[in-house]
Amino acid sequence: MTQLAVITGASKGIGLATAKRFITEGWQVLTCARTEPEEGRGHPLWLDHCLVDLTDTPQTQTFIDRVLEMAEGGMVHALVNNAGLSLKTPYRERLGVLNGSIDGWKQVFELNFYAPLRLARGLAGALHKGAGSVVNVTSIAGHFVHPFAGSAYSTSKAALSGLTREMAVEFAQLGVRVNAVAPGEISTEMISADYEALVPRIPLDRMGSPNDVAATIFRLCTSDFGYVTGSEIFITGGQHLF
Repeated sequence: MTQLAVITGASKGIGLATAKRFITEGWQVLTCARTEPEEGRGHPLWLDHCLVDLTDTPQTQTFIDRVLEMAEGGMVHALVNNAGLSLKTPYRERLGVLNGSIDGWKQVFELNFYAPLRLARGLAGALHKGAGSVVNVTSIAGHFVHPFAGSAYSTSKAALSGLTREMAVEFAQLGVRVNAVAPGEISTEMISADYEALVPRIPLDRMGSPNDVAATIFRLCTSDFGYVTGSEIFITGGQHLF
C-alpha cells in the first residue's frame, strides 16, 4: 500500500519542496494552501490540492473531511503542519509587541498554532490506523529574539514547540510519533535582502534551501526515526548555537 502524506502550505517554498520530496520517495501526497502550487501538481502521486484558508475553522474541517475521504483504508502516514504566517507593516518592517493590532496576533496564532492542533485532532484516528507521524514546522525565531521575524510569529512558533511536546506524549498512546523542525534562514519568499546580514552568523556560511528542510521532514516520517518523538531538530546551519 502506498503511504499518504498530508502537507499544509504546499503551494511554494518549504511546503512545495516537501511535497515533491515525498513524491520522489514514492509516497502519495494530499496538500492544501491558499493558492495553487507553483509546479508539480500534475504528478499522479499528487492526489489533490485543496484551496483552503486554515484560519477558518469550517474550511479546515472541510479539508479534514477531504483527507479522510481520500485516505485508502482510512490511513494517513504523515501530517506535516507547514503553513505559516508572519505579518509585516506595509513597508515590510517587523511588527513587535508595541505595534500592530491584536487582531493580527489572533490571525497569526490561528494559522501557526490552532490549525496544527485542529488538523492533528481531526486526523488522529487516521494517523493511528497508519501508524503515522506528525511534523510541525516551527522556527529558530521561536527560541531567540529575531531581528526580522515579528513578535506574533515568534511567539506562535514557540507555542507550537510546546504543543509538539504535549502532542508527542498523548499521541504516543495512539502509536503516532510527533516531532518538529525549526528552520533558520531558508531561501523562500519570506526572506528579504535584509536577511543577507545574518549569513556571517551562520557557521555553514550560507542560507538553507527548502530542500534542506524537506529532507529532514521526510526522514522524520520514516522508520529511520522510529524511536524519536517529542524532538525538535534545528535546520539552521548552526545559527542556533550562538
